[in-house]
Amino acid sequence: MDNLYQKVSTLDGKLTKLLSQYSDLQEQNKKLLQQNNNFEQQLVQKHQQFNDLESKFESLRVANAMVGSKEDKHITKLKINTLIREIDKCIVQLSD
Repeated sequence: MDNLYQKVSTLDGKLTKLLSQYSDLQEQNKKLLQQNNNFEQQLVQKHQQFNDLESKFESLRVANAMVGSKEDKHITKLKINTLIREIDKCIVQLSD
């Protein structure tokens, strides 16, 4: 009988320990889920910041090409002249 009582007592102790660990794991899971949500929100914010900065960079690049150094102006003028020549060719082809 003592052996049965001892086994039940051991089983009860293990069950109590398991329930305690289960409760601790539930709390840890809640904290990790909250942390995950926070990281996801930060990620969305960082993507938005990245897109904003990328847009600003593109605007600055275009503005710099227009107002930039003499070399940039020269390249821009060459591109414009090339486009004008292409437009002129198209006009000639249309008028034929």
